[in-house]
Amino acid sequence: MANLVILDTGPLVAVMNRSDKFHQWAIDELSRVACPVVTCEPVLSEASFLVGGIDPGYRRLGEVVESKLVELKFDLTAHLSGVFSLLNKYRDTPMSLADACLVRMSELYDKATVMTIDSDFLRYRRNGRQVIPLIYPEARR
Repeated sequence: MANLVILDTGPLVAVMNRSDKFHQWAIDELSRVACPVVTCEPVLSEASFLVGGIDPGYRRLGEVVESKLVELKFDLTAHLSGVFSLLNKYRDTPMSLADACLVRMSELYDKATVMTIDSDFLRYRRNGRQVIPLIYPEARR
């Protein structure tokens, strides 16, 4: 799965919100990757909260998942120990549950790239010390 992209909340919300400053960046970057991209339920939870005020935010979010453009490919129950280990390691950041799941996903899909606008991913490491490959807005680095 060399071209797999793991999608974070920020780009997902940016795609649905034309007034988001990363809207065009997210559209451009997603047009360059193979679909489906993958994510986890905590990302959908964050996204649903953030698009709640965008008409028709919930409907668009549901359509993206139902159309299989974004697939849920993580079982939190199966990886609870690893996720909570990451939450403990990065407790000073602090790391969200969604971020911990995405870092764990990057460990499971070692050739995958995480698409994010979250600068914390520049500090997070997978498998202890490995830099996580990112699709990240260059202007923010």
